[in-house]
Amino acid sequence: MDYSSLGIKYNDSSVEEDKMKTLINEFKQFVARGNVIDLAVGVIMGAAFTAIVNSLVNGVVMPLVGYAIGGVNFTDFKIILSPASGDIPEVAILYGGFIQQTINFFIVALVVFVILKTLNKLPRKKEEAPKPSAEELLLTEIRDVLKSK
Repeated sequence: MDYSSLGIKYNDSSVEEDKMKTLINEFKQFVARGNVIDLAVGVIMGAAFTAIVNSLVNGVVMPLVGYAIGGVNFTDFKIILSPASGDIPEVAILYGGFIQQTINFFIVALVVFVILKTLNKLPRKKEEAPKPSAEELLLTEIRDVLKSK
């Protein structure tokens, strides 16, 4: 834009560049914070942990539960609204998958609870008080001498 008729010199490109540099610097500071990196690590670990739990549930827990209730597979539970006919597939509510995902959730919640409970029981390092410098020791001695007089 040209504001020269008003006696104002204004350069859009330099202002836009400054805004962009400020935005980039703010983003760098945001990403460099430890919390963002910790969150990213947590999300990645959570995804890997979810795969392990799904494997445990699908391969160990659900077959045992199915065997205990008579060889039933939860993923087969459904309410058929419209049976398949010709080229039209069946329309069904697959509530068995919901049951399985609910069991997955409770197992994940239980494992996270146990992990946090265990971590809270671990002894924590006590931070040592910083050792006073030679200057602080000298000042302390001077203070004590002045108090005694």
